[in-house]
Amino acid sequence: MTSHANTTPIPPGIAMPDEVRTRLGTLRFFDGVPDDAATRTLFDNLDFQRAVQAYLLGLAPVAVAAMRKALVQWGPVNATLVMWADLVHPRFLGLVYNTSTSYHYAWLDLRDGPVVVEVPPKVYGAAIDPWCRWVVDVGLTGPDQGRGGRYLFVPPGYAGQVPDGDRVVRSRTVGLWVGWRGFRDEHGDPRPAVEMVEAHTRIHPLSQADDPPSTRFVNVSAEPMCAVAPADFRFWEMLDEVVQSEPPESADPLTLGMFASVGIRRGRPFAPDERMRAILTEAATVGDATARALTYRFRHQEAYYYPGRAWRSGFLGGYSCTEDGALLLDAAAQLDFLYGSTSPAFDQKAVGTGSQYALAFVDATGAPFDGDRSYRLHVPPHVPVNNFWSVLVYDTQARSMLQTDQQWPSVTSQDADLAVNEDGSVDVHFGPERPTEDCNWIQTLPGKGWFAMFRLYGPLEPWFDKTWRLPDIEPVG
Repeated sequence: MTSHANTTPIPPGIAMPDEVRTRLGTLRFFDGVPDDAATRTLFDNLDFQRAVQAYLLGLAPVAVAAMRKALVQWGPVNATLVMWADLVHPRFLGLVYNTSTSYHYAWLDLRDGPVVVEVPPKVYGAAIDPWCRWVVDVGLTGPDQGRGGRYLFVPPGYAGQVPDGDRVVRSRTVGLWVGWRGFRDEHGDPRPAVEMVEAHTRIHPLSQADDPPSTRFVNVSAEPMCAVAPADFRFWEMLDEVVQSEPPESADPLTLGMFASVGIRRGRPFAPDERMRAILTEAATVGDATARALTYRFRHQEAYYYPGRAWRSGFLGGYSCTEDGALLLDAAAQLDFLYGSTSPAFDQKAVGTGSQYALAFVDATGAPFDGDRSYRLHVPPHVPVNNFWSVLVYDTQARSMLQTDQQWPSVTSQDADLAVNEDGSVDVHFGPERPTEDCNWIQTLPGKGWFAMFRLYGPLEPWFDKTWRLPDIEPVG
């Protein structure tokens, strides 16, 4: 470089060479300015990178949008309670549901004003907003503490009167997913809890409080239906629906900015050109693949219950996946991919009253589960639970219950025919064929993978201090 009167040498590390070799190929510049080919490559890469990150950030709202789509087909919003009164059947494609509780869901639309929800006693539930954020617990872990009661969900900016005595919940969004679970009685029957729900649940707009309409109860246990989000271009269309329907101040600017960078912005049509549509389609595939790697091959050892073992928590950083003020992006993506919703009660240490969840995606040798092979889980005696425990098997594609010839892909301590060893331990067998007639067996399918979840209802201190440990699932033969 020629020296002039006003010359300050540029320190190393600032100037761009005329040619650089990268994972994108060779990029060429003239005095730091990219040429046309490098510019096209860099913008394609930038748009693709942002699209993949937008996909991972969008997993949560699109999961809720998929649930909303599944619910609203059964009746009007603010008036319908959709119920799995006879427990969830494997025909329902929904994220990691259990076979031990009845589910009861409603979709609220606060666009026209507050909505009243009378919550029944002895249930366990929460309200989740369209961004998949926890809003409030209801039932046993909520303000009513399991006694039931009347909640008033109020839209953003509402300045009207609210009745005395209501538990007022001020929402940042106009949409809300409210639901709870009922528990089977000592005989394993879900009906008493369902009858309690039907007797005490009321849902209606506050404007109709003087003459509230009847709440519509719809039992969908026998219905084949899907509440799992797509992973193709439709993902972006569903994300756009969420962005268009919710006030921008209900989400953070960085997240909305990431969505805007791929053409999804409130008040504007989502109309990608041919180039951007191709990028978004590929990004959905890569985003889904990334979420699967994060979930099925999770790389953060602190999430595992025991060093060098398979069982892990889905809640690294708690229900909000935060630690030291930072969002743990890997943890959040796998949680959104696997669960689709969560609340503080899912991961809090509530000895004797809460619930805990352990996930296994590989066997004791570290290999993914194979539906052609046989496995055994040895559950030691004295499982530290106040209520009951269960183990369920799920489909690795849809993260829903594995669909086989069995009624339910589960074994629970509530099962009337549970086979118990002399020392109080329990062996659970997994495989395409039942090993013996009187064993605890969960059927798997040749040619398909699966994963397992072990649930503890009313977990006791030995679970938390790890003096009781759950062995890994062992291959047999």
